[in-house]
Amino acid sequence: MKRRWGLKYLAALAVVAVAGMASADPMDGLVAAAKEEGQLTVIALPRDWCGYGAIIDGFKAKYGLRINELQPDAGSANQLDAIRASQGTQRPDVIDVGLSYGPAAKREGLLQPYKVSTWATIPDSAKDAEGFWYGDYYGVLAFEINADIVKDLPVDWPDLLASKYQGSVALAGHPESSNQATMGILAAGLSLAEGSVDQAADQGLQFLAKLNGTGNFVPVVGNSDSLAQGRTPILIRWDYLAHSDRERFDGNPRIEVVVPKTGMVAGVYVQAISARASHPNAARLWMEYLYSDEGQLAWLKGYCRPIRLKHLVGSGKIPDDLREKLPFSENEGYPDDPLFPTVEEQERAREVIVNGWDATVGVTVECVPADDPATVPMSLLDDAARQASKFPQRSESGGNSEMAAAPAVESACRPNI
Repeated sequence: MKRRWGLKYLAALAVVAVAGMASADPMDGLVAAAKEEGQLTVIALPRDWCGYGAIIDGFKAKYGLRINELQPDAGSANQLDAIRASQGTQRPDVIDVGLSYGPAAKREGLLQPYKVSTWATIPDSAKDAEGFWYGDYYGVLAFEINADIVKDLPVDWPDLLASKYQGSVALAGHPESSNQATMGILAAGLSLAEGSVDQAADQGLQFLAKLNGTGNFVPVVGNSDSLAQGRTPILIRWDYLAHSDRERFDGNPRIEVVVPKTGMVAGVYVQAISARASHPNAARLWMEYLYSDEGQLAWLKGYCRPIRLKHLVGSGKIPDDLREKLPFSENEGYPDDPLFPTVEEQERAREVIVNGWDATVGVTVECVPADDPATVPMSLLDDAARQASKFPQRSESGGNSEMAAAPAVESACRPNI
């Protein structure tokens, strides 16, 4: 039976603090200690992801701390690597990673525990009981489509295999390091496996292999720019990023966001403090800010559904303008209650996908060359133009072969979380 965790499950919030639970430091003392440290180092927070630009600026304005923003487009795996390897100012104090990466980082000793003052309003199923990691926001995988180019919109995963989408479909992350890409593959597989979570990862790889074989898969890390320019007119990515793009582009190009009819997978990201944080008090203050009503509403303004959403709705904290902007039905505007894979299911899926990508799909996913002048969508290029482009070349069988050796170019992989 499917295990689902939608708003119905978020309703089961803990409302009574457990006796003896470690509480957050008094805010006045915490603020003073953080100001003495003077700064906070974050990683993998693109300013156009989930409203992080406004969140970072709001934190700096409120507390007067400097924020060192490292590798805004790093993936979840890259963030753990940064904790392991980095030193000094290049060592992140905090991370924002896919759900399955939290327990793995805890087991490795990369995290330190902290429970924010709003701890009781975070669902138990979305946090580590000891406070080593805690859910922050979530959304579902969707198709973000450049509708100026793609006239006939796909509505479900099998539709992407149609010949009319040749050279059009891309992941918005690298399958071996990006939680967003991994969850996208899992969602496709869930559709083919008719809801079987245990088979979804393997089926997802099979689907990507078919997509690659038809020539529909573009083996680059797609982003908002590649979508707008037509290089990757169909992106598999989180719905909140797609909605944000639609608002930002304001019809130029016209963006459509389609939540597939089947294989609807929701994903939670989690926050954590590095065990090697150089600014531990600033890190704790950052967490207090994120999990306050102010921080949660800032995520909501960025189209992300904050983990304390049910509490905010129930306590009347959602402003009218946000209620009008975002759906708040029983299923949050989705046609069905999405599947929230458990930590264990996500960890198994990530292992299958990372270890099986090369053998099953057999194509190297590259970053979009930053100096590529192409503005014509791959789906509209003729064969000669394809051969002249800097994208990985099509084989005669319709699949993708690896790029021939070429001088290294500056690349743009964003966002890749």
